[in-house]
Amino acid sequence: MPSLVRTSPDKRPSWLEVSDRHLMKALQQDEEGALDELIARKSPGLMSVAGRMLGDAEEARDIVQITFVRVWEHRHEFRDRWSPNTWIYRIATNLTIDHLRARQRRERALGLAGLSLRAVDSERRSLAELEQREVEEIFLKLVGCLSSRQRVVFVLRAIEGFDTKEVAAMVGCRASTVRNHLFVARRKLKRELEACFPEYSPGSPIDSMREDP
Repeated sequence: MPSLVRTSPDKRPSWLEVSDRHLMKALQQDEEGALDELIARKSPGLMSVAGRMLGDAEEARDIVQITFVRVWEHRHEFRDRWSPNTWIYRIATNLTIDHLRARQRRERALGLAGLSLRAVDSERRSLAELEQREVEEIFLKLVGCLSSRQRVVFVLRAIEGFDTKEVAAMVGCRASTVRNHLFVARRKLKRELEACFPEYSPGSPIDSMREDP
């Protein structure tokens, strides 16, 4: 297995214009440079998804590194009819879900279940004044009320903006299941928001995130 440290820049130009699909074919021929290029292309997006799901940059970085280890280890299982992007994101989301479930088991064992909410500014502000960054910070504080699968669906669909079919392929379920998880996640988040952040009621910043068509 190759190191996940990318090769020097002078070795990358030959891969820059190659499609993801061609990179996967090269990967199956044991071309380490193809893995380097996939790491360069996919890491930012994977870090964004894992970071929002886990709320911890270091844990997200670990997940992304393990993802590419799995990509390399399972490269011969990839099929040409699949989307490389979806296949890689599915590996990452499965790893993140497993990590979340393990974390939740540890927290229950230690009696630490529940949300850890920091104090918020008591000054009442209108929802229109909320910046997207603040909305996402609120989400990270409320996300503990969601199951691991509801969390990944909400992040991929409502925050990252992948369409329903893509999310279904990444998570490994039907599109109708994605829509159901999204509906339940929104309802739970709104209920938790009203309980924990009443200064933002009526209404909810969760509503400002992407709706499912």
